[in-house]
Amino acid sequence: MSPISPPERLLALPRALLVGAPTPVQRLERFERAVDSRCAIFMKRDDAIPFGFGGNKIRKLEFVLGAALREGHDTVITCGGVQSNHCRATAAAAARLGLRCHLVLSGARPEALTGNTRLDELFGASLHFVAGRADRAPAMESLADSLRAQGHRPLVIPLGASTPEGAFGHALAIFELIEQGHRPDLIVLSSSSGGTQAGLLAGLALTGLRPRVVGISADESAPALRAIVGTLEQGALDLLGSSAPIHSAEVDDSFVGDGYGLATEASREAQALLARSEAIVVDHTYTAKALAGLIALVRGGAVTRGTSVLFWHTGGQVGVLA
Repeated sequence: MSPISPPERLLALPRALLVGAPTPVQRLERFERAVDSRCAIFMKRDDAIPFGFGGNKIRKLEFVLGAALREGHDTVITCGGVQSNHCRATAAAAARLGLRCHLVLSGARPEALTGNTRLDELFGASLHFVAGRADRAPAMESLADSLRAQGHRPLVIPLGASTPEGAFGHALAIFELIEQGHRPDLIVLSSSSGGTQAGLLAGLALTGLRPRVVGISADESAPALRAIVGTLEQGALDLLGSSAPIHSAEVDDSFVGDGYGLATEASREAQALLARSEAIVVDHTYTAKALAGLIALVRGGAVTRGTSVLFWHTGGQVGVLA
C-alpha cells in the first residue's frame, strides 16, 4: 500500500518538538506464548520516548505547549494525582521550554517525594496539594488568578492535557505508525481522560482506516468516557477543518477494580507476564489494567487467528518506583 501523509494543516500547527524519533513498534513473541495467543501482538513503545521519562502525555504536550508559547504564556498550571505521569511530563516540558510550572496534586503531601513527585520537584515545578479530585479545578483557577495579579500569563492545562489540541499528538502518531508499516486490526490502550484515544481515532478518521480501537478505562464509567472521547475527537477534526466521520469510541470499564490508582489481581498478573517474558515494564495501576484487558480478549477468544493486534504502551513505568 502507498504511504499516507498527514494533512498539511496538522503539520502546520505550532508544536514544541519533544518526542524526537518515532517510537519503536515491537512484536511480543514471548508474551504471545505466555498468554496462548493465536494472533500476532505488537507494542507501540511510547514508554521509550526519551524525553522526560516518556509516555503518551509528551505527544499531547507538543501541541498544547506549542500553542502556549505562540500565545505568549509564561507559566503552565495543571493537575493530577500524587503520582501523575501527566504532571511529571508537564514539569519536564516546562523546564525544557523555559516556562514556570505549578502542579495541583490531589492527596496528602507524602513525607518523602518518590517516583513522579520526586521528578516534579527535580524539574523545578511548584507543588500544591489538595484534599481530593474535586478540589483540583478550583485550586488551579485560584492559582491562575493569583499569578495574573502578579503579572504572569498562566495557561491552565486540563487533566491529562486532554483537549482537542492535545489530541493532535496522537492523530499524528497514527501517521507515524503507518509510516512504520503497521496497520493493525485491533488497537488496545489505557484510557482515562480520553485524549489519547480521541487522538488515535481522529488520526484514523483522517486516514480512512477503521481498525477496532478498545480503550480500557482506568477509572471512568464506559458511557462517560465514550462521551468524552467523542467530544474530543470531534473537536480535533473540527479544528483541522475535516469533515471525516468520527469513530464511535469503544470503552471497556470492567478492569477498573476498586478505583483509579488501585491495582487489581488481573493488572498485577499482566504486569508480571510482560516483565518476565519481554523485560518491558508497565505500572500496575494504569497501563497494566489495559494490558489485562488485552489478555482477556485473547484468552476469551475475541481475537481471531491472523488478527494483527497492537498494544499502545502509554508509559507510566516511573510509578513502579513510587
